[in-house]
Amino acid sequence: MITHIVFFKLTDPSAPTIAATREKLESMRGKVPLLRHIEVGVDVIRSERSYDLALVTRFDSLADLQAYQVDPYHAGEVVPHMKSVCSSIVAVDYES
Repeated sequence: MITHIVFFKLTDPSAPTIAATREKLESMRGKVPLLRHIEVGVDVIRSERSYDLALVTRFDSLADLQAYQVDPYHAGEVVPHMKSVCSSIVAVDYES
């Protein structure tokens, strides 16, 4: 199993932007068949070092994670939205 975690810092961390962005990330549920698990969390601490949203996904294999990167819905709908609203995006991928 591969776990893929991504943190997003929004350019505009207002409640409406956070809600819309969370909804966009969660919209992958049922549309990206390789996803075995998806969880989206909103930061509650809101410190200077905090990121605004976290995405935790799991895949059966590294090959499935790589296929997810180019999945039409992920690459065509979600990634462009995230790039348009984020000032910083960081990720870590590991075997779990």
